[in-house]
Amino acid sequence: MRTRVTITKKLSVPAELAWGAVRTFDHLDVWFPSMETCTIDGEGVGAHRRMDLVGGLGVITDILMALDDETCRLTYERPESPFPVSAYTGTVEVFRSFDSLAVVVWTVDFESLPEDSGPVADLLRAAIADGIDGMDADLSHG
Repeated sequence: MRTRVTITKKLSVPAELAWGAVRTFDHLDVWFPSMETCTIDGEGVGAHRRMDLVGGLGVITDILMALDDETCRLTYERPESPFPVSAYTGTVEVFRSFDSLAVVVWTVDFESLPEDSGPVADLLRAAIADGIDGMDADLSHG
């Protein structure tokens, strides 16, 4: 079953600052309370990101598939995670609001068994919302 989850949040920092942070493809261990470590291997499209979840709950790996500075859009695929999903693709976009502050739109598409779709979607909504809040807190105090 294909499921789409979209989280949209306005930040308290300028769009350029938010995009500059997102495009580096790291810092998830700073922004997401569920991430213990985040390391990057490579640069730009094709870079691999590895994250260890807090409490030894597993490893997540992502591959940067697309990076567009003009549209402030980053797309990644997640070939490895402890969650019951497959064909996981995430897209992070940063838009400029009327007051020049950032609006982050984080969309995840994944395949799962029908009985896993709802619980995984709920988990992703909560985790990504926490991560965007963490990004806002980090950037506004940095």
